Amino acid sequence: MATDPAAGRPIGDYALLSDRRCAALVSPDGSIDWFCRPRFDSPAVYGRLLDPDAGHWSIHPAGEYRSERAYIGDTFVLRTVFNTPTGTAHLIDALALGPSIEAETGVRLRLASRAPRATLRVLECTEGEVTIDFEFRPRPEYGLVSPVFTNVPGGILATGGPVRFVLTCPVPLDFSGDGTTARFVLHQGEKLRFATQSAGLADDPPTAWTPEAVDAALEETLIGWQTWSDAHPLWDGPLPHLVRRSVLVLEALRYQPTGAIVAAPTTSLPEAIGAGRNWDYRYVWIRDASFTIQALAAAGSTDEAIKFFEFITRAAAQYHPQNPLQIMFGVGGEHELSERELAHLRGWRGSRPVRIGNAAWLQPQLDVYGELLDAAWQVWPHLTHLDAAARRFLTGVADAAADQWGRPDQGIWEMRGPPRHYTYSKLMCWVALDRAVKHAEVIEVEQRDAMIFGPDIFASRELAPEDFSPVKLIPGWAAARDRIREAIEEHAWKPGIGAFGAAFDGEDLDASLLLLPAVGFLPGDDPRVISTVDVIAERLRDDRGLILRYEPGLDGLDGEEGSFVMCTFWLAQAFALTGRPDLALKAFHEAAACANDLGLMSEEIDTATGEMLGNYPQAFSHIGLINAAVAIRDAAR
Repeated sequence: MATDPAAGRPIGDYALLSDRRCAALVSPDGSIDWFCRPRFDSPAVYGRLLDPDAGHWSIHPAGEYRSERAYIGDTFVLRTVFNTPTGTAHLIDALALGPSIEAETGVRLRLASRAPRATLRVLECTEGEVTIDFEFRPRPEYGLVSPVFTNVPGGILATGGPVRFVLTCPVPLDFSGDGTTARFVLHQGEKLRFATQSAGLADDPPTAWTPEAVDAALEETLIGWQTWSDAHPLWDGPLPHLVRRSVLVLEALRYQPTGAIVAAPTTSLPEAIGAGRNWDYRYVWIRDASFTIQALAAAGSTDEAIKFFEFITRAAAQYHPQNPLQIMFGVGGEHELSERELAHLRGWRGSRPVRIGNAAWLQPQLDVYGELLDAAWQVWPHLTHLDAAARRFLTGVADAAADQWGRPDQGIWEMRGPPRHYTYSKLMCWVALDRAVKHAEVIEVEQRDAMIFGPDIFASRELAPEDFSPVKLIPGWAAARDRIREAIEEHAWKPGIGAFGAAFDGEDLDASLLLLPAVGFLPGDDPRVISTVDVIAERLRDDRGLILRYEPGLDGLDGEEGSFVMCTFWLAQAFALTGRPDLALKAFHEAAACANDLGLMSEEIDTATGEMLGNYPQAFSHIGLINAAVAIRDAAR
């Protein structure tokens, strides 16, 4: 039986649908409770995920039933099976991808490049008879708009707000004040096709589809996803089914027109219930770049990795080395992502506020320099050309790392408290300069005067121009890189706890330091690395074996967040790189157990209940699974 939407259905109950422009979340009750159109970050049309009155579209049996679900093959076409006392019905859900082949030329098209902006739902009774309840209640603009419904040939038209929807519907509907409903009986062998299409106010509304058109669109979608998956190599490491699904999730979260990958398709699913830790993740973080590209390359998605790298460099290209690099962008490359609250929405399980936009776009985070240049390092063998503007931009990124590494910042976790000298930020500035030195000939750094780098606050004197080559940047980058290493080894190593600390001040821990061997700063057999991994595993690990990002009480926010799935995969990766494969595999399986029955993972796990928390599905978690699997496989070899 359908769950009361006001109770806040568990996050892990939802399935993901995608047409690589937007995403939908579907419950086991056959209800689409989250859907933003026309982009991942557009206002929600169905928002029951965050408020019972914010819109949904449900198709499920009346009375008692049990449901089970699975994706069809390696696709995002979902089959939900409803078992009732009187019969069985199957519901197939998908966001239409459009054709995979150009009909006239036979040329293969980019996946979803001609997506028709249509939601497909096909209901079939396979045994006995089933009474079905149908509700179509779109609420554009995050639930603010109650559309006006009118009959059109083959269905209804919903008008209100900036988008109009045509519902293809083969059954008669009852119109109420806030939506449309129906109850009907489906007998064995009967099949009904439903679809919605959208159009802007300036466009003519689309016409309802025929049953044949819905079937054809569904077949195109199945073929599109499966063909894309088949074009990628099979995984020969641990948990191949979860690795394969994780690769598919990254493609599902990739915005087709630009190649951008959103961190998650949702906003304001809380990191702690009722604590205000609710953020909008429907954007693209530079922080994720090197991890994402590493995962895509390992999975054989080289073209996708290059496209993502090109998006990041183009979106960030308006940049001056003396100013902090913006850390995140919209899926179209937008820079202005101002945060605001939607006071009319109650939030998931009452977790207010619901936020759209993300104020972190204004934060300085020095780690992004390393993640960007490390991403370049990983895709470089596959880049056939790099234009002059891109070369100047990457040179400027290296300059910025050399100039700014000594400043405090908000760190990788976007702390909203006072800035600190975070070790991970310094580490990634080291990575930026290390990769820049190695890339220098390819970047074709011009012979010019080196920039005059700022004061070194960790030295007894200010750096002078003679510390850097006046002829080429390369020696200057190398000198700054070496000074960062000295500073980290002097100020971040905490003998009292036997680990590298979260920041140069204090002795608190941060799980990001599990990446010390992964980025090549120190080898895996260095005693300080092994000790750091062990101390983090002891002090930041919960009873389920999952890892917290950092020690509680230090982020300046109310409540305590859950354990972080990505950090647990980092632990598995660190165990593999420090030569302890058994511990690596154990940590890997503990993190992988966070996936639901469809192989989808959220950002965090409630330490008390084991329930999913945070935005979902979370690209970072799926990236962590792939990269940890690679490290474990390579260690075994």
